[in-house]
Amino acid sequence: MECLTLLCLICIFNLSLSQQFYDPTSCDSDGYNPGSRYTCDTPQISCKTFLVYRVNDNFQTIISISFLFNKLPSDDLLKMNNVTSSSEILRSGRDVILPVSCSCSDGFFHANVSYKVEESVTYSAIACEVFGGLVKRTTVAGENFLKKKDLQVGSILSIPLRCACPDNSSKNDEFDYLVTYPLVFKDNMHIVSKKFNVSEHDIWKVNNLEVDSTVYPKTTVLVPLKKLPSINFSIFPDVEPPVPGFVLPNPEEKSSRTHKEKLYVAGSVAGFTVFLSLFVVCVLYFRRSRKLKTENSGNLRLKNSVTSLSTPRTSSNSCLSPDFLTGIKYSLVNFGEGELRKATRNFCVESKLNDDVYKGVIDNLEVMIKELIYDDTRKIIDIHSKINHVNILRLIGICCGKNVMSRTYLVFELPSNGCLRDCLAGTTFRLGWHKRTQIAFDIATGLHYLHYCKVPSLTHLSTNSRNIFLTSKWRAKVAMWKASSLRVEESPDVETASSLSNPEKEDIFSFGMVLLELISGKENTDGTLLTEAIRLMGGEANEGGCFEQLRAFMDPFLKQDYPLAEALCLTVLAKACVEEDPMHRPCMDDIIKVLARMV
Repeated sequence: MECLTLLCLICIFNLSLSQQFYDPTSCDSDGYNPGSRYTCDTPQISCKTFLVYRVNDNFQTIISISFLFNKLPSDDLLKMNNVTSSSEILRSGRDVILPVSCSCSDGFFHANVSYKVEESVTYSAIACEVFGGLVKRTTVAGENFLKKKDLQVGSILSIPLRCACPDNSSKNDEFDYLVTYPLVFKDNMHIVSKKFNVSEHDIWKVNNLEVDSTVYPKTTVLVPLKKLPSINFSIFPDVEPPVPGFVLPNPEEKSSRTHKEKLYVAGSVAGFTVFLSLFVVCVLYFRRSRKLKTENSGNLRLKNSVTSLSTPRTSSNSCLSPDFLTGIKYSLVNFGEGELRKATRNFCVESKLNDDVYKGVIDNLEVMIKELIYDDTRKIIDIHSKINHVNILRLIGICCGKNVMSRTYLVFELPSNGCLRDCLAGTTFRLGWHKRTQIAFDIATGLHYLHYCKVPSLTHLSTNSRNIFLTSKWRAKVAMWKASSLRVEESPDVETASSLSNPEKEDIFSFGMVLLELISGKENTDGTLLTEAIRLMGGEANEGGCFEQLRAFMDPFLKQDYPLAEALCLTVLAKACVEEDPMHRPCMDDIIKVLARMV
């Protein structure tokens, strides 16, 4: 077996040798009890499991809940929760299933997430309201006290959520998952068993409870499952008949309602304020539009040639006027060729970046100027009229000739730290490991936006370290200026076996090559980098073993100042991206989940 593959299998192997108990005390109570945190015996153990979170007034959509748990919404998550859109408003109190990675340390299982304190808040509110009782107040306070973190606004807290891995060592009553389920008022084991279609007896047993024991709200139980969770979302505690194993009412429910009433009032005020602001902006815009129509048309920077490049798409049921939408789409500056020649010193060699791209300065703003033929210009403007993303280079303006045979130029923003390739090869300043993982995440986020957030989806087909640019804060932006490399997905149902007919997988391969450059610092000019990477990831024997081979492959500038586990993970991810068979490469959705854990 390949050595790197073996290491990865060891890292994800899960086994548990402990029993779990039910803690009857509320999530906001003091002190530790059996079941306050689920115990474990083996520090190396980890497993994939699930939590149940309940929709509330502050977190009403899959996307907001995903971000709370440091995740990105995926198609699998939507399907698991029977939701068609990540922005769909869900009923308050509805269950949401969330996959987590559960691991063992210091004798307890936990699924760690980070939480940024946005306002004055207490540990009880974080545990019981924000995270819905999936962690106890004492656990949150103790975890962050040891790490010398406090509740000041802006602080980043560590939240060790309750989770557990199954104990299958005895081969009796094996379970693949233990789902953490928070109990609410009127909840009971009968309801839980019906929701998950599991035996009540198994639930009592795995929580070390006698049948028909009393359970309480603001506590959690473990639900044993032999397959991936599938929940009946139509079952709510308030519609079920009383059965044994009832939950006692919580005396603090009244104060909780008062808090919600305050939230409703605050939300109404905020909503009215937003509406009023939008109304004022629209009034000012249309007044300005009427004034502009009376002025000399020669003062306008945008010529008719720009308008002829493409036609704006408007919705038949849009409440905005076509003029307003056109103004947004074509907010491009129309430059004269003389301005561009002056900015680039007549397109001199010193101002040339690559291919037909030049660097220049216009009104003290550094820009990139791309020369194209007329038809390609039209295609690129049409693409940019459909996208708006922080990790995609912004199109600023255009310079059109007198006819379709004339030279045409597009003007893009130029991030201050230049292209990624130059930063990896530079001697004045080189990129540290944290910046490299952030750059990888930014690139993946931009490509993910093209693949999943546009209908029809778009593909880049020209991702490399020379068309990725870095801002002053070392955040990455992907340039999209090659019309021949921009392709719109037309038939997602057609099965394909090659990267030429599966453009998304071609994007994945290109992204994998950028990952290899970030890891090694080298450029794949003659295929040497790919060959060297395949030799490493193929597990070819070499003196010193796998880790020594990996260290030898890493960029010498890093001087081993990087987490070896992250370097290994990024290398394995790159290997998957450059697989010869496109169908064996991961999708950008899976890639971004891996990278999100590193940044």
